[in-house]
Amino acid sequence: MASTYTSNSGIQKPGSGEQAGAWGATVNTNFDIIDRALSGVGAITLVGTTHTLSTTDGALSDGHFKVLVLGGSPTGANTITISPNDQDKLYLVKNASGQTATFTQGTGGDASVADGETSWLFADGAGAAAEVSGVTIGASQLGNNSITTAKIQNDAVTADKVDIDVQTKSGTASVTLTSTAVQTFVKHSGTGTLSIGAGQYDGQTINIGSVGTMTLSWHGSSKGISLGSDAKLASGVYDSTAGYWFFSETVTS
Repeated sequence: MASTYTSNSGIQKPGSGEQAGAWGATVNTNFDIIDRALSGVGAITLVGTTHTLSTTDGALSDGHFKVLVLGGSPTGANTITISPNDQDKLYLVKNASGQTATFTQGTGGDASVADGETSWLFADGAGAAAEVSGVTIGASQLGNNSITTAKIQNDAVTADKVDIDVQTKSGTASVTLTSTAVQTFVKHSGTGTLSIGAGQYDGQTINIGSVGTMTLSWHGSSKGISLGSDAKLASGVYDSTAGYWFFSETVTS
């Protein structure tokens, strides 16, 4: 029975009765392959613009290393082909080559590691359609000015987790509260009476900012605050046990 080899690292499995009295060299090579695959660090010298990272059955090869440190003097961006294309691979790659290195294994997609970066790469070993994907790691994932556009689009959130309601009022007006709003903010301008109804649930809060003489009324005309002519903020919380709002007011001159 002839030897066979493991799927991803090419470790030799001697057949029954094979290599009698001579299997020591095979076992030693297998241990060396395992050592590389677990924690081996290999210096990969790049030249030109292409390189093949090979794993050879039953023999020590660069494709066995867990950590790849890219160096050399490539003449431009370098494409590194992981061979064979039917082996799963997980590499930690540190690129010190001076050029971008792009890893490929098939037509499914490639992953690039820029010069000076360190990345984890996974090759899925899917044959001709194999894909290489990666995650770059570093001391700083987000620079101070790295976010220049919205990362969460306006319509990306489909269910509010904290519902905040903002309303603008003027003169004599009323505030209609929504049953889901944890916080309601009201901006009021001009004189008049601003009225709000009873709250929908215990602990619901409202904050009212106003410029101009305003009377705040809630739960009918029996409760109210006259806030005068200075800029002011009135904050209230609904108490379901009492059945109405409790307000405090802050007036600033």
